[in-house]
Amino acid sequence: MTVSPPLVVIDIVGLTPALLGAHTPHLNRLVEDGFMVPLDGIFPAVTCSAQASMLTGLQPSGHGIVANGWYFRDLAEIWLWRQSNHLVQGEKVWDAARRRDERFTCAKMFWWYNMYADVEYSVTPRPAYPADGRKIFGIYGNPHELAETLEQELGPFPMFNFWGPASDIRSSEWIAQSTRLTFDRHRPSLTLAYLPHLDYNLQRLGPDDPRIWADVAAIDRVAGELIEHVRSEGAEVMVVSEYGIEPARGQVHPNRVLRDHGLLAVRETLGWELLDAGASRAFAVADHQVAHIYLRDPRDNQQVRRILEGTEGIDRVLGEAEKPAWGLDHERSGDLVAVAEPGFWFTYYYWLDDAKAPDFARTVDIHRKPGYDPVELFIDPGLHWPRLRIAWRLAQKKLGMRMLMDVISLAPSLVKGTHGRLPDAPEVGPLLISSRKDLETGHCSMLDIKDLILQQLSPSGGKP
Repeated sequence: MTVSPPLVVIDIVGLTPALLGAHTPHLNRLVEDGFMVPLDGIFPAVTCSAQASMLTGLQPSGHGIVANGWYFRDLAEIWLWRQSNHLVQGEKVWDAARRRDERFTCAKMFWWYNMYADVEYSVTPRPAYPADGRKIFGIYGNPHELAETLEQELGPFPMFNFWGPASDIRSSEWIAQSTRLTFDRHRPSLTLAYLPHLDYNLQRLGPDDPRIWADVAAIDRVAGELIEHVRSEGAEVMVVSEYGIEPARGQVHPNRVLRDHGLLAVRETLGWELLDAGASRAFAVADHQVAHIYLRDPRDNQQVRRILEGTEGIDRVLGEAEKPAWGLDHERSGDLVAVAEPGFWFTYYYWLDDAKAPDFARTVDIHRKPGYDPVELFIDPGLHWPRLRIAWRLAQKKLGMRMLMDVISLAPSLVKGTHGRLPDAPEVGPLLISSRKDLETGHCSMLDIKDLILQQLSPSGGKP
């Protein structure tokens, strides 16, 4: 029986057709050998939703990943950036491929919802949290020895460079190198690699800052080295992206707005305020340019809708009648969903006085915050001698002392790039590049990626 060439799918976050050019010689070469087409994205244009749509061929209404996190109603808790693949509903691409060919194998390198995915090889960030309150950086691998072997050969995964003020090309380099080693040793039928580098400075600096081109060149080099290696070993390659990033010109604080109207509840603990979601009549789970609004009593629906529609920076509010057309009619979605105006984004902030902000607000803490916080990419510019402060905090940690890495700003105006809305034009939205010129198409949706993967994995090279 004929065996199709292995396929490597590389997710270069934030890559758009407009960024291809003089600074992307490696990607240009792939386009010349194959083709590039803009992708019709999905809403919300955020990482977890986009990846789930590519791997299932479904809208969020079908796979349930309505944002990077949501309100778990039965727990009365907000959780972002969960890792279990069981949260993703619908048939995944590896299940469909294995049903067609029992010899199929898959490696999932840092794509989200990685843990317990039914794939043969996977690696994802996974810190350990000892009982004494420490956080020890590490990765989770399946099989377990895969993570151990990769860190033995490449050194520890650079978690500080994966997210936070120190985020840079080093994390994407490590992921690309680990993908190459996994490909060489196991030769999976399908390899999925996630390279996040462009996401960082596109949000820090904005897409119009000329310094972005250095980041574009850096990720082109890293991706290009991986592409050239796997192609030399007989693999086909697809490059995808999840969204484009637009300039940020303002922010909206929906939780503060709801609190001003007596709808959001907080409780004071140790001198700071914590959002009390279960006790609130209404609150927002903010995620870039989308905010899911959850109501305790549906009778508050019209009041809350009027408040949000009258708030500057909010473009529209989706209710039960509108959510199906946006692919968000799922039980995990908010009772209402707010969409920001172009250039605006939603903060999670709910306190009215920075002196009452919780201790985690000034730290990098993607799980404790009840919403996405891009300000985690910045060291507080108001700190005197910030490097000395960080060094002292690290020394405290090494000595076994309790410490708080409280170096993050509370100034959302620092953020210069945002995403979540559908793009205004194809050249600033997501894209697909394929090495398979024979599959060239003039139009492609993110929902088509699953079928395109299956088509390329088909031994005949035709329709699976």
